[in-house]
Amino acid sequence: MVETPELPPLRDVIARAGLLANKSLGQHFLLDLNLTGRIARAAGNLSIGTTIEIGPGPGGLTRALLDGGAQLITIERDPRCRPILAELAAAYPGRLTALDGDALAIDATTLGAAPRRIVSNLPYNVGTELLIRWLGNATAFESFTLMFQTEVANRLTAPVDTKAYGRLSVLAQWLCDVSPLFHVNPKAFTPPPQVQSTVVQLIPRKAPLAPARRETLERVTAAAFGQRRKMLRQSLMSLAAGTAFVDGERLCRAADIAPTARAETLSVQQFCAIANVLDGQKT
Repeated sequence: MVETPELPPLRDVIARAGLLANKSLGQHFLLDLNLTGRIARAAGNLSIGTTIEIGPGPGGLTRALLDGGAQLITIERDPRCRPILAELAAAYPGRLTALDGDALAIDATTLGAAPRRIVSNLPYNVGTELLIRWLGNATAFESFTLMFQTEVANRLTAPVDTKAYGRLSVLAQWLCDVSPLFHVNPKAFTPPPQVQSTVVQLIPRKAPLAPARRETLERVTAAAFGQRRKMLRQSLMSLAAGTAFVDGERLCRAADIAPTARAETLSVQQFCAIANVLDGQKT
């Protein structure tokens, strides 16, 4: 059982630090301790390995992760948060390492001991970009428990043949088992964002859902969803040009996919089949 130190209320911490949310940093501070505790619990057993948090701000979720037994590394680019994190490090001796810097410039796979997990209320303006980078080496992580705008969360978790299903859905579901956990009302934040948020959990697969080269798969989904209202024989035409397939229709038939289908109707495995055909591999 982790002993919880007495700490000042988060609103007092924010007031003392003059920590007004910075829009350019995508900051919306989560102060509801019931919610921060719920997120920390959703991340599983925090007592082994390393937990990484991006953008801790005034430390609401940080406290919950530490109370949950985490050996925690935070990454924060706002210098106003340094004294707050230093106080938390002192309150939880040997448990918190606070890094200054931009999470986009830091290789999270090198931080701490495995198993590594990332648990974060991600800054809205870089959340998707961060996730795509982490997915580049997804198996280096045990899990990702992340809060996004609900619109982004819907894209991550979207099933085939739905409006939200797209490039991000294919990439995330190819590499991870993706589950929506719960929604978070804007009123839980200071300041309240204009949109609802959703906590999503991604558990990396031991191997991708189907074999494919990521670079080629991304080219296929970019072409297909770039013209998602068009049939694949037309949207994939640019990929087929200059290859032995000549046109989009022959490319689709080589992958055993109807040329008249549209991008949102294809499964992850079918996109991989097209990528493999382009790479000259057997489907």
